[in-house]
Amino acid sequence: MSEQRAGKLKRLEHLLPEGLLVDSAWLSAHSYSTSLRTKYVASGWLEQPARRVYRRPRGQLSWQQVVISLQTLLGHSLAVGGRTALELQGYAHYLSQGSSEVHLHGPAKPPTWLATLPLKERFVYRNSAPLFGSELEELTFPTLVPDHAGKQGDRTLQDAGLRSLGWGQWDWPLTVSAPERALLELLDELPDRESFHQVDVLMEGLSDLAPRRLQNLLIRCRSVKVKRLFFFFADRHRHAWLKHIERAAIDLGSGKRMLVKEGRYDPAYQITVPKEMNEAP
Repeated sequence: MSEQRAGKLKRLEHLLPEGLLVDSAWLSAHSYSTSLRTKYVASGWLEQPARRVYRRPRGQLSWQQVVISLQTLLGHSLAVGGRTALELQGYAHYLSQGSSEVHLHGPAKPPTWLATLPLKERFVYRNSAPLFGSELEELTFPTLVPDHAGKQGDRTLQDAGLRSLGWGQWDWPLTVSAPERALLELLDELPDRESFHQVDVLMEGLSDLAPRRLQNLLIRCRSVKVKRLFFFFADRHRHAWLKHIERAAIDLGSGKRMLVKEGRYDPAYQITVPKEMNEAP
């Protein structure tokens, strides 16, 4: 019996890298019973950062380890998006540093135990379906150990407007929205959860976006509000990539959209924006 237990522990060391975490459902699915998990915790082979959550001890738990675990071990179709994705890719200086939030975008909510983890950051979930449908559900996220289909997987990620960033000592894949997709996700936060001024400052600095990726994302984007806001801000800052966008291929819908009360009406995109958003920056 002890040899069998030793074998199971060795297998767990292979399945669960140090620092990453899994939940009780994952352990049960891999034949680790409640009593065995209790023994592993008592022996220090596993630790419990929260109820129903386990990890092999290695330093302090970080939000990146949590998200990588969700994406690679637990099979959740969640990408780091919006504001957080932009911050990770070098645009933090354009955004205010008022809160410690990690924005996760996907077709289904993350597990509730995320909110119970001992982290200073707070996870914020956004449903990706209203913007881009169910495409994340159909996507295979990168694995901890790259396989021979890695290049094809990278291509699929790029088609969805995502990219994989290497994180930590072992260069684990952290799947995030590319800046072009993250911008559209940020625009979706207007006007209730982000400010027009913040987006305007950010947009002014986005001179290096990829027009082909923008074109594909704008065609697939389901939100008329987001697409109109994109062109409103793009026109204000007149970046070189804008002339490569084929506007006729992008459906901007019909009818007026009042985004703010007592604002200024923009006739080009039939939206009401804050009065301080003058015709030119």
